[in-house]
Amino acid sequence: MITHKKSIINSALVACSLLSLNANAAITLYEKDNLSFSADGLVNVFYSQSDIETTDGAGNRANRDQSRVRMGFLPNNIGFNFANQLSDVKLEIRSSFWVSINDSDNNRDASPNDLGTGSLIDVRQFYAKVSGDWGSVLLGKDFGLYNRENIMSDQLLLGFGQTSDFFGLVDGGNVSFGNISTGYTYAFPKSQITYRSNEHNGFTVALGIMDPNKAAADSSEDTPRLEAELKYGAKFSQDGSVKAWLSGVSQSSKVAGNDQDQSGIGGGVNVTVGGLSLTGSAFESTGLGHVAGLDHIVGNDNIESNGYLVQGAYSFGQSRLVLTYGESTVEHTESTLDATHSNSGIAYFYSLYPNLTLVAEYNQTKADVTNSLIGERNNTLALGAVVTF
Repeated sequence: MITHKKSIINSALVACSLLSLNANAAITLYEKDNLSFSADGLVNVFYSQSDIETTDGAGNRANRDQSRVRMGFLPNNIGFNFANQLSDVKLEIRSSFWVSINDSDNNRDASPNDLGTGSLIDVRQFYAKVSGDWGSVLLGKDFGLYNRENIMSDQLLLGFGQTSDFFGLVDGGNVSFGNISTGYTYAFPKSQITYRSNEHNGFTVALGIMDPNKAAADSSEDTPRLEAELKYGAKFSQDGSVKAWLSGVSQSSKVAGNDQDQSGIGGGVNVTVGGLSLTGSAFESTGLGHVAGLDHIVGNDNIESNGYLVQGAYSFGQSRLVLTYGESTVEHTESTLDATHSNSGIAYFYSLYPNLTLVAEYNQTKADVTNSLIGERNNTLALGAVVTF
């Protein structure tokens, strides 16, 4: 395994937001005189059984099995929302706190600092929003715009997804990865000032000025990171709808006197007819997203990454069945390993109650890391429950 990748993943506490679901499920705690205060939350736990086979350049094979009781793609979280309507302007504040439950075995590295519990409380959202007839401006920390909708439209959002051992995810103390690095990059939370328009003829646009990510400890970033998103949604029949989106990112760095430009573009489409939902998305990036699909890790602009995700889901009664395949490729990266990572899976979701979902999921994750001649095949069965409010 590539052990140095484990520290990157563990420090990142990577997962995506359940923002839209939690907003719908929020409980209003106070509402009077145009003031409101609400809370939302999510708790999920999965039993997972992984069968991992790795192959080195000499053809030597190694096998191991690992069972875990851990959270899935989404960390457990709780959020608080405040809103105040002032005539034609609305003021809102949101804070959300994300917690790992995967801290039972923090002594595996035999370090005194790893003993005991370490819930890794992580504040991923802390922002104010001012909105009116002209749109809204978000001020603070929130998830990025680049590939955000790729993640939010993932049919495995409430599930488990990939746990490549190459990235240290089987034994990792944090989340499984959904389809991060097997279809899209992660829209890492960033300090930002973002304008989003109101919906017009199905279209909305968002433009964000974001704190740039350092390419090196002594790098220079003399302009902010820019991210943008364009979305379209419409109904074409009583039970049919279409959603499409496009996002982009651009940043520049100077390292040891050399200019480096990081950029990316992503997009996708979802078509729903009755209980059938079909989704396809893709991305391409230069100089970012090449380490475990994390878009805040930027580097040499010779690094090129691309990927795609295709999914089909069918809902019937209280059930939803999902088929998924995603793949990401990193090409000719000088100091970074060339690699192709893919994940195929099937998942079954059953809504036992409005805020309680049972999940059964099977994923097969593959890694082909050319420069280090490492191959991986990881078969994982996950059974779990998700509770929201």
